[in-house]
Amino acid sequence: MKPKLCAAGVQLRDQVDTWFPDRSRKSPEGWLGDSRHSARKSDHNPDKDGWVRAVDLNTLFESTDSLAPYLADQIRVAGKSDPRLLYVIYNGRICSKILNWKWRKYKGINPHKRHIHISFTKLGDLDSKPFDIPLIGGKI
Repeated sequence: MKPKLCAAGVQLRDQVDTWFPDRSRKSPEGWLGDSRHSARKSDHNPDKDGWVRAVDLNTLFESTDSLAPYLADQIRVAGKSDPRLLYVIYNGRICSKILNWKWRKYKGINPHKRHIHISFTKLGDLDSKPFDIPLIGGKI
């Protein structure tokens, strides 16, 4: 079965692309896991139906790099009311509904300092409605 990114992942990536049209899309940007991912459990690996439920968004937004922590935090806030979001990892921290979307230390092998990792629930497979992430002055 051909892998496909969940609709919520496509939507969030498209929203970020609209806000930051010049951001870097070089690796580690992406959604489909490589051989390292396939050797372990990862939301970047397709499930039995081909759904991939994770995206990595580079924090190297050219001159707007300082906005990456804000973007990660706004996605965290959106998780409080959007059941399509499963968890967010950025800069050595993770958040999810486990602690009501509060940041806590991430103990995984990759601290995600160069990109924001977002994982989605199965509810996001077909749900492509826009995410409620506030903009300030037309930019995040």
